[in-house]
Amino acid sequence: MTPGNTESSIQIVGICGSLRETSYTRQALQVALQGAKEFGAETDLVDLRDYDLVLCDGRGDEHTYPAGVFQLREEVTAAHGILLGTPVYHGGFSGVLKNAMDLMGFREFEGKMIGLVGVSGGRTGAVQALNTLRSIGRALHAWVIPEEVSVPEAWKAFDAAGRPKDPEIEKRLKGLGRQVTRFALLHNSDHAQEFLRMWESAPANPGAVDK
Repeated sequence: MTPGNTESSIQIVGICGSLRETSYTRQALQVALQGAKEFGAETDLVDLRDYDLVLCDGRGDEHTYPAGVFQLREEVTAAHGILLGTPVYHGGFSGVLKNAMDLMGFREFEGKMIGLVGVSGGRTGAVQALNTLRSIGRALHAWVIPEEVSVPEAWKAFDAAGRPKDPEIEKRLKGLGRQVTRFALLHNSDHAQEFLRMWESAPANPGAVDK
């Protein structure tokens, strides 16, 4: 599969789990989305500051949620691939991102390709936070790709224009965006869809033992 050689339009969204005005998470996601765009995807940055979200409180009548909740759900549902970006807070990922994901569910994530990006202020990076996000992706029946990007000491990792100072970090972030797009393309290709239809309509194995 080569850039621009798509069977249909592939939409990749990046969800920024940081509300900071000058967010390193947002900068990292923008680089990853650029990689997805270079591979032929349509991209959109979901900046949670722009949504009127409330805390997920398990209310019985979801119609009482503000419009921003439904807007977020629709935008993520329409995507073929998702980049999740988070800062590290106390060794884990951000509460802002957790709440946004709690307001969504299988409809938005199931069967989607997911790539993970984490930034931290310290040298140890975001591996712990990304491992937790990986587990949540599995719980939502999403396909979390093996590649992930952890940006340590993010406060000195980007220049004034938001570009990574380290070419290797930029390469990895763009590569993550390309990989999510690539797998989303493969997963949504005519061949893959035909295989899934054949698999779902296949007769039961007559030699199988029903335990």
